Amino acid sequence: MVFSSNVFLILFLPVFLICYFAGPKKWRNIILLLFSIVFYSYGAPTFILLLLGSTIINFYLVKLLYKSNNLVHRKLLAGLAIAISLGLLGYFKYANFFVDNLNAILGAIGLEPFTFAKVVLPIGISFFTFQSITYVVDAYRNVHKPMDRLTDYMLYIIMFPQLIAGPIVRYCDIADEIRSREQNWSESLQGFYRFVIGLSKKILIADVIGRQVDTVLAGDLLTMGSGTAWITIIAYTMQLYFDFSGYSDMAIGLGKIMGFHFPENFDNPYNSASVSEFWRRWHITLGTFMRNYLYIPLGGNRCSKPRMYFNLWVVFLLSGLWHGASWNFVVWGAYHGFWLVLERIGLSKIYDKMGKIPSVIITFLIVTIGWAIFRIENLPDAFSFISRLFAFDFQSIVLISSPHFYVTLVLAIVLAFIVLSPFGKKMQNWVYYTDFSNNQHIAVWSASILLFIFCLSAISATGFSPFIYFKF
Repeated sequence: MVFSSNVFLILFLPVFLICYFAGPKKWRNIILLLFSIVFYSYGAPTFILLLLGSTIINFYLVKLLYKSNNLVHRKLLAGLAIAISLGLLGYFKYANFFVDNLNAILGAIGLEPFTFAKVVLPIGISFFTFQSITYVVDAYRNVHKPMDRLTDYMLYIIMFPQLIAGPIVRYCDIADEIRSREQNWSESLQGFYRFVIGLSKKILIADVIGRQVDTVLAGDLLTMGSGTAWITIIAYTMQLYFDFSGYSDMAIGLGKIMGFHFPENFDNPYNSASVSEFWRRWHITLGTFMRNYLYIPLGGNRCSKPRMYFNLWVVFLLSGLWHGASWNFVVWGAYHGFWLVLERIGLSKIYDKMGKIPSVIITFLIVTIGWAIFRIENLPDAFSFISRLFAFDFQSIVLISSPHFYVTLVLAIVLAFIVLSPFGKKMQNWVYYTDFSNNQHIAVWSASILLFIFCLSAISATGFSPFIYFKF
């Protein structure tokens, strides 16, 4: 089920909210869990038993781990729990990738290919796998006491607002709210506004841009004019941001309606003055996970510089591979790892001398070129497209004939960079972080309802498209 679909917006969400708030407070976790199971089953009915089974096994392994005083036993149990989670992720996400590459090697040396039934990827497996790992590691480190009840742990993993595409919520950040949370109606209203903002980002910006981007990239990349190529990749850069940050806004908003406080996942990433800063602002919860559970255990920056550079490369190669079982994602991760190492060698000092705005422009161009590798899975095609960016062939700048596309793209660019101005910062703080008065709630509620209806109309007219990060 997709947040930006009529089934969710008109049927699932209203029925859920009525049941959730009408029922006794002590039943709310169970109601949320049952609806979360229905939510996942609607989109992936064949995988719900896998999700529930792995969750139950993980719960009891961690329970045994936490009760044990034997360090060896604790390590074995933690290793087993993590191995099960990563094993499932490795099989479902990377089995096809491994077999395809193995067969390519076998074919090159004249041997028969290995026959293997294609594996279907369960929706959201990367996200709930990482959350299960945080639960295991935090329990092993004694950061937080594990859940006493299986249903509470299942709710942590399966809760529908962030089940499919994050944010990746650390267990220690939400454990107390699962056990007990207070209902604040003013905060619930804020959650609804945040949800509508995310829905509008997805429907009114990302999808409008994305339809044209898909059309252009399905054409002949070798003969594309440089102007068209730049317009297309900048458009995709905006589409990806408003699609994914829109989902995060919707997830955070849904959580807030129920009294949960999920971590922020984006902080105006295209305003970054370096690639390092970009990764502190883009998909923040993934970056936090990689830092806490991979980069720091590898030694982080508390080691020699060559080892630190190696650690960065490992983290970003794996981050690229996490995004998808394809070589373009590996290259994309290596590309970002290259710029991060370069900044630590001395590029960041050059940025400091250049000033904020030039550094933001350069960083944006670096990130935008990287998105070409991210978007175009066939590497030769991706490199062909990048070559067209620098072919200086501007004879056919306008290929997309939709005025709606250009107006939306300009709006997206303005919104992506508006916080570089003092006015933009004030506007963002007012929209996202203001505790509205009663009169302000009425005004914002009215505007949100209008936007909500407008989004429903757009979905009915054009159909819905899945969020880009659903496939990861």
